[in-house]
Amino acid sequence: MTIAIGADHAGFVLKEQLREVLEAAGHKVTDRGTHSGDACDYPDFAFLVADEVASGRAERGILVCSTGAGMCIAANKVPGIRAAVGVSADQVRLTRAHNDLNLLTLGARYLDFAEARHLVETFLSTSFDQGRHSRRLEKIAARERNGSGTLEEKSQ
Repeated sequence: MTIAIGADHAGFVLKEQLREVLEAAGHKVTDRGTHSGDACDYPDFAFLVADEVASGRAERGILVCSTGAGMCIAANKVPGIRAAVGVSADQVRLTRAHNDLNLLTLGARYLDFAEARHLVETFLSTSFDQGRHSRRLEKIAARERNGSGTLEEKSQ
């Protein structure tokens, strides 16, 4: 699997650890930075990774910052991205299965390496359930395309 990965200065160390694990597992990893612990702006890296995923050049993306929230907010501004902050394996599994999560964000301040690795492994090994979930994602995609996406009213 091709995975784009990125972080800001707060997530740099954890990103490096995860990159090594992903490469050792045989994944092709596109590291979009940062490449040091020097202060930088998280949106720059969030957009680079999100663009890789949205374009199809990467199948999945992983972003790391202090809380995971800033990266998540920025990445979700890119059409086609479905990012969420990973907080537990069950939450990541359900978000992947029900929402076709294609970009996982992690908070380096709140996760140690073992926890983050487990969340990433769950993210990569869980498949999308499709079915009724596909209809819901199509509504989101319609909103991204043309501002529509309202609920269809059903007469009862």
